[in-house]
Amino acid sequence: MNSFYNWLSKNTGINPVLQEHILTSFLIIAVLWILWLVALRIVWKNTEDAQLRYHWRKWLTYISVFIGFLLIGRVWFIGIGSLATYFGLLSAGLAIALKDLVSSFAGWMFILWRKPFSVSDRIQIGNYRGDVIDIRLFKFSLMEIGNWVDAEQSTGRLMHVPNSLVLSDVVTNYVQGFPFIWDEIPVLITFESNWQKAKDILQNIGQEHGASLSASAEKKLKEASKRYMIFYSSLTPAVYTSVKDSGILLTIRYLIEPRKRRQISQDIWEHILLEFQKHDDIDLAYPTQRFFNNVVEGKKDARAKP
Repeated sequence: MNSFYNWLSKNTGINPVLQEHILTSFLIIAVLWILWLVALRIVWKNTEDAQLRYHWRKWLTYISVFIGFLLIGRVWFIGIGSLATYFGLLSAGLAIALKDLVSSFAGWMFILWRKPFSVSDRIQIGNYRGDVIDIRLFKFSLMEIGNWVDAEQSTGRLMHVPNSLVLSDVVTNYVQGFPFIWDEIPVLITFESNWQKAKDILQNIGQEHGASLSASAEKKLKEASKRYMIFYSSLTPAVYTSVKDSGILLTIRYLIEPRKRRQISQDIWEHILLEFQKHDDIDLAYPTQRFFNNVVEGKKDARAKP
C-alpha cells in the first residue's frame, strides 16, 4: 500500500497521509452503505407494514450517519486527544456558521423527544397546514390542505417546512390524543318558516350521521383523558338556534374525523335539502329586499298606530 500511496503522491501531488485519510473515509462510507442496504432488505422481507418500514428506514439512516460521522471524524482528527474536545470545537463552529441548520436540528430532536406530531398526522404550524408525510434531520414534509381548496382537502402540493418552526410557532395537531374535531353546518331559514319543526328535522339528521361516531369518540376520550385534560359534557350532535338579519339560523354541531369533513358535510346537506323539500312550511333563507308594513302585517297588539 505504501508503494501505491507513493505512486499516487508523485502523480497527483497529494500527501500520502491525506490519501490514506481519503481512502479510509470512502471505505467507511462503503461499508456502512452496504450494511444499511442489508439491514433494510431484512426489514422489507419481514414486514409489509408501510409505516413500520418507514420508521425502520429512518432510524437505520440516522444510526448509519451518526456512526459514519463518528468514525470519519476520528480518522481526520486523530491528533485531537479526546472526543469531547472534537465535538466541542465542531459544535461551536456549527453554532456560529450554521445557525439555521442548528435550530432545525434542535427542532428535529424536539420532535423525536416530545412528539408534537408523527408521520400521518394532520397538523397546522404557523400558516402551514397539511398531512405529515416525512420527517428529516432539518425539515419535515407536509401534503398541503386548504388554501384555495374548501373543507381542508388536499391541494396536491408538497411543502418542506424547517424543523425550527416547532420551537417558535404554535403546533396544532388534528388527531393526537383525541382523533376527532367539531364541525358545524349553519342552516338559515326564513322567519316565516316553522323553525321548531326544522330544528327537529336537523336534530334527527345530526343523530343519523353522527350517533355512531359519538359512541366511538367516548372510548377515545377516555383514553385521551389519561394523558390530557380533555373534557366534554356531551359528544352527541346538537342543534343551536340564533337569529340573523335574513332569518333564523339553526346550526348543527357534530363530531367528525378530520379527513372525512367534506364527505360528511355533503351527505348532511343533501339529506337536509331532501327533507326540507317535503315540507311547504320550511324554506331556506337568502339575502332579499322586502318592505314590511307594520300597520298591516305586524302582530295585532304590536302594530304601530296609523
